[in-house]
Amino acid sequence: MNKVLIALILAVVLSGSVYATTISEADLILSSDNVILMTGDKKAQPLSIAITNKKIVWVGLHKDAKNIQGTKIDFGNQAILPGFIDAHGHASYLAFASQVANIASPPVGKIKTIKDLQIELKEFIKVSNLQPGQWLIGLGYDNSLLAEQRHPTKEDLDQVSTEHPIYLIHVSAHLGATNSMGLALANINSNTPDPSGGKIRRYKNSSEPNGVFEESAAYPVQQLAMSAYKDPIGSVKKAMEIYASHGITTAQDGASSPEAIALMQAADDQGMVNLDIISYPVGQNGLDKSIQTIKFGSYKGRVKVGGIKLILDGSPQGKTAYLTEPYYKPPHSESDSYKGYPLIPQKEVSKWVSIYADLNIPIMAHANGDAAADMLIKAVKNADMKNDHRTIMIHAQTVREDQLDQMKKLKIIPSYFSTHTFYWGDWHRDSVFGEDRAMRISPTKSTLDRKMPFTVHNDAPVVPPDMIRLLWSTTNRMTRSGKVLGSEQKISTYSALEAITINAAYQHFEDGIKGTIEVGKQADLVVLSEDPLSIETKNLLDISVIATFSRGVEIFNAKR
Repeated sequence: MNKVLIALILAVVLSGSVYATTISEADLILSSDNVILMTGDKKAQPLSIAITNKKIVWVGLHKDAKNIQGTKIDFGNQAILPGFIDAHGHASYLAFASQVANIASPPVGKIKTIKDLQIELKEFIKVSNLQPGQWLIGLGYDNSLLAEQRHPTKEDLDQVSTEHPIYLIHVSAHLGATNSMGLALANINSNTPDPSGGKIRRYKNSSEPNGVFEESAAYPVQQLAMSAYKDPIGSVKKAMEIYASHGITTAQDGASSPEAIALMQAADDQGMVNLDIISYPVGQNGLDKSIQTIKFGSYKGRVKVGGIKLILDGSPQGKTAYLTEPYYKPPHSESDSYKGYPLIPQKEVSKWVSIYADLNIPIMAHANGDAAADMLIKAVKNADMKNDHRTIMIHAQTVREDQLDQMKKLKIIPSYFSTHTFYWGDWHRDSVFGEDRAMRISPTKSTLDRKMPFTVHNDAPVVPPDMIRLLWSTTNRMTRSGKVLGSEQKISTYSALEAITINAAYQHFEDGIKGTIEVGKQADLVVLSEDPLSIETKNLLDISVIATFSRGVEIFNAKR
């Protein structure tokens, strides 16, 4: 590079117009001494951002922003970043969760024993004024954190009520439990066979159901219980408030039903949705009429259908994920050779991947276990993946090094549930996988070393959509007991931020309009209490969300 060109570049930079040409007015001008553009420069900068008509129209120095007319907000040392993007979660399910009993263990809830669970459920009946015959639904119980280290049975729940059918959803959402009344209403008894892709748990040496269900076996009870869902539009508004409070400007509704998509669109029509929602309907049940009429990839208001979701296996914490090697400690009534199971066979996975590839519909596949990951890899390898398919492997928690090599070649993007290291890290090490395998869950550093794009997520409401805890978990890999789970898989704060901004935008085919602070991009921004790049990773949990802007409009302010 010659000296004249260097001097010209320096002149442009010093003039403050490196980001955009001079403008005279804007709808809103935000300023901060710590703006993180997420364009590759791994440090915060003192900059101002001008917004007009929902987009960023100018980025430059504070001194030049003084000449721009418009509403101005100076955030001082507080940091401005691109709005956080939910790489995987369930917006409609989070809405539903706002109406049911919180039966999670700390720090999400307060349940530590089955007795605590029973007390909480009885209190919910009282506070909610549930009438006899009405369903009592609870969300988030975690057998791995209960003192009894087991699932609640129908006897436990009969002690809560024999007048209300009860359905409890496991924290993983892959298991459930009901009482005697729930079993009777669903016509499930000792003669009911296990369905394909699920199991009805039974008493030892008996065919009688004990009230606990795995995977598809829970569907009959779950469908009955969901009929008790009240005020769905209002619950969507609550969900939007929760997302915004965590700095999220784009949420995902993975595994959407046609009813859930209609609900989100209806809520949007009523002005209840103030951030972007990307839905992924389940696609392994066939190309029904609702799917055939979907216009993929285009927003209608604030709601877009981004692609199709396939669900290949269950959850590691629930011990239903499909593994190539046996579980460290097998679950209820299973042999030492138990490896979990697939929810659909390989031929079905391959069939649907090929069908959606031919239709150029993006695919997002849930695969927790490495055996399930093998299924997706094989299906993508055998399919004619046209154009830039960006197939997503959701969770990908146990992917092996050899699988990452294949995924890179096939351009499969892993999205890691990296808060597992905190919420279930100890359980994974001591019960699910054993130490060696547990150290590699969510192998973000191995993926980064291969220069592969990847994202991280909370899978809300499995855990709250807390992006700061997600950032902390991804960089520290600290368990509940304070032990590090796989220090070799730690990554930097900047790399973790990429996973929830520009990489997540790329995953959704939205990197052209989101994920960085640049002129022309959508004005989705989050303001944090301090610069996350300037503090040690162990202190990231001290950061709080100050404000959130979606399409240039403030949708959350911590002071209000």
